Amino acid sequence: MHEIKKAVLLKGLQYAASLTSGIGRSKKLFILIYHLVLVSPDFMRSGEADIEAFNWQMELLATYFNVLPLDVALEKLQTNQLPGRAVCITFDDGYADNLKNAVPILKKYGLPATFFIATGFLNGGRMWNDSIIEAIRIMPETKLDLTAINLGKFELDTQLKKAAASEAIIKQLKHLQPQQRKLTTEHIISLAEDLPNDLMLTNDQLLELHHHGMEIGGHTVTHPILAKLDVDSARKEIADNKIALETILDQKLRFFAYPNGKPGQDYLPEHIEILKDMGYQAALSTQWGVANQSSDFWQLPRFTPWDQDPLKFMGRMMLMYNKIQ
Repeated sequence: MHEIKKAVLLKGLQYAASLTSGIGRSKKLFILIYHLVLVSPDFMRSGEADIEAFNWQMELLATYFNVLPLDVALEKLQTNQLPGRAVCITFDDGYADNLKNAVPILKKYGLPATFFIATGFLNGGRMWNDSIIEAIRIMPETKLDLTAINLGKFELDTQLKKAAASEAIIKQLKHLQPQQRKLTTEHIISLAEDLPNDLMLTNDQLLELHHHGMEIGGHTVTHPILAKLDVDSARKEIADNKIALETILDQKLRFFAYPNGKPGQDYLPEHIEILKDMGYQAALSTQWGVANQSSDFWQLPRFTPWDQDPLKFMGRMMLMYNKIQ
């Protein structure tokens, strides 16, 4: 067991108990989002869990909550049969460390999870934001001048400044048209060398992940902001991703997670209709909140438990549970 002070555990138990108040009436469902589970803390990815943090988080979930497979949880939510403190665990994108670092911990505590995979990056690919992060990480220069492409100048002489630079650049690029974002990213990575090509899962690793009993869901091919695409391009992103995953897994997909995932900003009502046409059963957003029986099953809310302290983690779970939707 992780070295959590007894007082913290007792507080956690009190928080968890408070979450059961009114549970029979409201039937709420936590859906948590993760992306990576790092070997150790990374100054370039301070918002991501590492093995140590993920372990104690899963320990708390296994001890104080009822972690359910996504399909079971949604069925029980529809029929008002959810157990108290129901939780689903989800991962977005398809990072290789999900298999290497997260799955052993999930299996240690007997916890199911759903993994939403962007197929365009399998087998040695790299997401555009990871290209920015890794390029800036290894740049030997202490300054980065991107005024020629209207992104400004950045100081890179400390780890903190490198992390701030990558965050600022990613924020500026996120909602550009895909082709413009691609060209800008290519310019930035041309300033660095030897970027990693093993960040994402391979086909074989994806199969292994699935064989561990984990649900696999759709997440488009290239992780675009769907709202930035014309309808035909968005349909192709969703359809090609579904076909590719179903071919690898030899199994129909049931669930989808919108890239970036903010309703009205990153995806639109027409994308929900595309998912329905393709036979999906439900879809998940990144709108912060906790699902209940009246939630739109095509825009289910999720949130990221980013707290680095067990007591704060439990407190956030309580805060999110009691939040008015």
